[in-house]
Amino acid sequence: MIRTEQLSQWLLSLDSLTFFRGIHQHRLIQKLQQLCESLIPLLEKHDHGTKTVEPLSLAQKRSLVQIWAELLETLVSITKVIHLTSYQNLDLYTILADLVLQDENVLTLALERHPVQQLSLELATLAQADLDRLYDLAGLSLKDLTDTVAFFAGPALTSPQNLFITHNDSREPHRVLPAHTPWSSRITELGDFIRTHGAGILGQHHAFIWKQWKQSSHKGPSQYSLYPVLHEDPIALDDLSGYEEQRSVVIENTRRFVEGKSANNMLLYGDRGTGKSATVKAVCRAFADRGLKLIEVRKRDLMHFEEIAETLSGRGLTFVLFIDDLSFEATDDTFTGLKALLEGGLERRPANVVIYATSNRRHLVKEHFADRPTAAQAAEALTTGDVRAFDTMQEQLSLADRFGVTVVFTAPNQEEYLAIAEAIAERRGLLTTESDRERFRQNALRWEKWFNGRSPRTAQQYVDWLAGGELFPWE
Repeated sequence: MIRTEQLSQWLLSLDSLTFFRGIHQHRLIQKLQQLCESLIPLLEKHDHGTKTVEPLSLAQKRSLVQIWAELLETLVSITKVIHLTSYQNLDLYTILADLVLQDENVLTLALERHPVQQLSLELATLAQADLDRLYDLAGLSLKDLTDTVAFFAGPALTSPQNLFITHNDSREPHRVLPAHTPWSSRITELGDFIRTHGAGILGQHHAFIWKQWKQSSHKGPSQYSLYPVLHEDPIALDDLSGYEEQRSVVIENTRRFVEGKSANNMLLYGDRGTGKSATVKAVCRAFADRGLKLIEVRKRDLMHFEEIAETLSGRGLTFVLFIDDLSFEATDDTFTGLKALLEGGLERRPANVVIYATSNRRHLVKEHFADRPTAAQAAEALTTGDVRAFDTMQEQLSLADRFGVTVVFTAPNQEEYLAIAEAIAERRGLLTTESDRERFRQNALRWEKWFNGRSPRTAQQYVDWLAGGELFPWE
């Protein structure tokens, strides 16, 4: 059974945290704190009482069991969040280590920007003290806690046998803060991890969407923030076929960017289904372990650039703002805002941010013949030197020109289309004989005529159908 002094010291260590006070907000910590506060007076009476202990009232037992049940529910739900292999791996070392990595505070933000060696002596000392306290907090035995609650609650408490472990050196150690090593000695490893992956929510995910908060009421101004993409498209560079030259340009620009060198905003323009968006996602995923984050910004949210810049500019990571399928029906305020964002506005784009956009329109704006000067107007402009006849056209061209690099994705010819389809099928083990290959090519040509024309997307859809084993629509 656990002792009163252990619970009292646990609460004092929790209250003494300097930087990692954010863990107070976690439901598990709140339930543990509530349980400790409930058990301490019961243990004090037991420690100073006689051999017989006055039994708890029904109300006291119900209160204690309810707190325990809520704690147990929280612990079990955590297995889904931190990907434990079984409930028997539940211990506070693993859980608190992950909470440390998830917490965004003055220390973790400093570690994101600078190596541990560049921290001031005062900051490093406070950080090590916090890590020691967290290590002590993680040492609270959940098994002893279970036994203590059972002692007071009696048969009202039921828990699976061997739900918790106390200490098992055979389990897989935590990637940064293992249970067998005092965490203050791991501050360098903690700093290296945060510098690579990021602090807080940015350190837990690779891709995000800038969008409005979910609010319970519509009162007050709208608030926007970064939301992690929980079910990210897993596409990787090895999954892409064809367009090697175009992809190499995107890879090289991205490499320069993450290395802190000059890099350009990029416009990926071309026919539909040619892999423009897939290229951006795959390239950014390839550089994820070097501190690159992908943030999708929808066209309607481009006017929030000042908020986005303020959120990202002070971070020690690099960010690609991804605008997918960008086009404008007219030169509206969003069009003007994006122009200023790319180049020419008073608000400078942060050095750790570049913009990658995809579009099916070369100049991004829907063009009308009425916007072009007539032959007579053009001739008059050339004679008089008056360029105003071309103002509308120049305005439309000006946005695309502000992307430093434009990469063109054209629809593949027949052989390129077949090569892409074959490459996808080979990766999935669908082509085993030459007769399979010949029939595959014939059906691939039929498929593109029946459906969406030649493109990598069409090739992927064809292979997906083939993998399903069903007859083709024309059979």
